[in-house]
Amino acid sequence: MRIAVLTGAGVSAESGIKTFRDSDGLWEGHDVMEVASPEGFARNPEAVLDFYNQRRRQLLTVQPNAAHIALATLEKNHDVTIITQNVDDLHERAGSTNVIHLHGELLKVRSTYDEGLIFDWKKDLNLGDFCEHNHQLRPHIVWFGEMVPMIEVAVEIVEKADAIIIVGTSMQVYPAAGLVQYAKNGAHIYFVDPKPSISENKRISVFAENASTGVPKVVELLK
Repeated sequence: MRIAVLTGAGVSAESGIKTFRDSDGLWEGHDVMEVASPEGFARNPEAVLDFYNQRRRQLLTVQPNAAHIALATLEKNHDVTIITQNVDDLHERAGSTNVIHLHGELLKVRSTYDEGLIFDWKKDLNLGDFCEHNHQLRPHIVWFGEMVPMIEVAVEIVEKADAIIIVGTSMQVYPAAGLVQYAKNGAHIYFVDPKPSISENKRISVFAENASTGVPKVVELLK
């Protein structure tokens, strides 16, 4: 069976990764456009690099949780692709081998001269860290106002899926809401969210709980 999994901030929150929507969220005290837009980077690159350095350091201190681990086990029996809005690598660390990052990856950087030059990066990124063309490196993150390069690939995967799991992301927010409309008629949708925004019906099974308890239940059903 082909399974597409759409994940958002809620799946990593239980590992200790703060979400910018939380009241104590990581972006509090930062205007989002100052740290997550090309204009913000042009105005104050040092502040932007510092912001992502802090996030990168924090990511390296946390571990995958039960939701990440359960999703990875699905690969034993099914053809699974995870489409995530998250920029962390917790799905990969849990063992998932087919992960599409819609919004980029925190542990990668790229050249401001050639966006195809992408490098693995676990240390701080500073002004003066250049690519081979002598241009500054930047976080490999999709900022506001930038194209989401993997969205078309994600659409194709959702179109072919026999089942779709949505976890840690509201059905009201792009890209999950936009992607779900591409699901084929027979595909069953499993929605895991402590405060679900949709109701259960023949086509949708709702698990009104956190990712770490809800996802293992869905995985058990699909095994």
